[in-house]
Amino acid sequence: MTGFYGRWIDRWERRLAGRDTNRVVRPFEWGTEWLARIGFPSCPADANGGSAASVARFVDEALADSDQFYAYEPVREYHLQDGCLRFTSPVCSPYPENNIVHARWFPAARDQPRALVVLPQWNAGPDGHIGLAKLLNRFGISALRMTLAYHAERMPAELRRADYHVSSNIGRTIHASRQSIIDARACLDWLECQGYRRLGILGTSLGSCVASIATAHDLRVRLGIFNHVSMYFSDVVWTGLSTEHVRRGFGDQVNQEQLRQYWSVISPASYLTRFRGRSIESLLVWARHDTSFLPVYSRQVLESFRQLELPHQVLTLPCAHYTSGRFPFNWMDGLGMCRFAARRL
Repeated sequence: MTGFYGRWIDRWERRLAGRDTNRVVRPFEWGTEWLARIGFPSCPADANGGSAASVARFVDEALADSDQFYAYEPVREYHLQDGCLRFTSPVCSPYPENNIVHARWFPAARDQPRALVVLPQWNAGPDGHIGLAKLLNRFGISALRMTLAYHAERMPAELRRADYHVSSNIGRTIHASRQSIIDARACLDWLECQGYRRLGILGTSLGSCVASIATAHDLRVRLGIFNHVSMYFSDVVWTGLSTEHVRRGFGDQVNQEQLRQYWSVISPASYLTRFRGRSIESLLVWARHDTSFLPVYSRQVLESFRQLELPHQVLTLPCAHYTSGRFPFNWMDGLGMCRFAARRL
């Protein structure tokens, strides 16, 4: 990063990142018991202790049939009260509070049959992206803001951060990401039942990864807004400022290339070809000075969309990751996303 402006953004970014003092370096775990919970395609546990081979085999089989991997039993009951939608997640975890999905509902004018599922960033609080949902209403778009797994109301009492969604436990991170992706699709089910036919999804940071994979596996999605993008889940964790403590948890047990393979099943790179031949309008947002989603990885996404000839637009923010949530960049980002949705959905 060069130049006065870049150094100023970097200093601001690091001040914002340093406000969180409750980051915990957790020990490395293969987490094969979490993959066994998924039950697809077979239990990966290895009696001889071959966890690396078990995880690799599980991921290969899941990638070979990702439609089945991300399949789910439809939700039977939804409960909407005072603008809060709740339902039981189709994916079961050991934590009862995490198994109840919470979503805030912001309907626009009923003569507008279009709606977005909105997915906030990692460690977003209960109010994260509420302002964005209300801004979408001003553009005539209804918004259902969903809480990701292990966040806010879904966070187990033992946690202070959403560590169980992104951590140095390989299997648990796969399980959590799959849960958020399937929960987002269950939100699309609810919107469809309410009569919405023009459906889209908007995700930021971790929510962007979840949104991308949900879009790839759900033919109802006509518009995707991916706010901060990277090809591989693992590259962000391995190199990002916001995940330095997670990286330390891996120690020397795996390297970046190995982790890229283990987490390929929860990485957008594995599913971009599924966008081909579909009428999906995509907005790719990236930040030129990002130290969490490094620009080199964001540019890989932009180049892949170009090479695959996928319809898309690009919004480049002149800031970094945390600073994209601060004025004036938050307005540049929010208005850019809302205008795109209003024109394209």
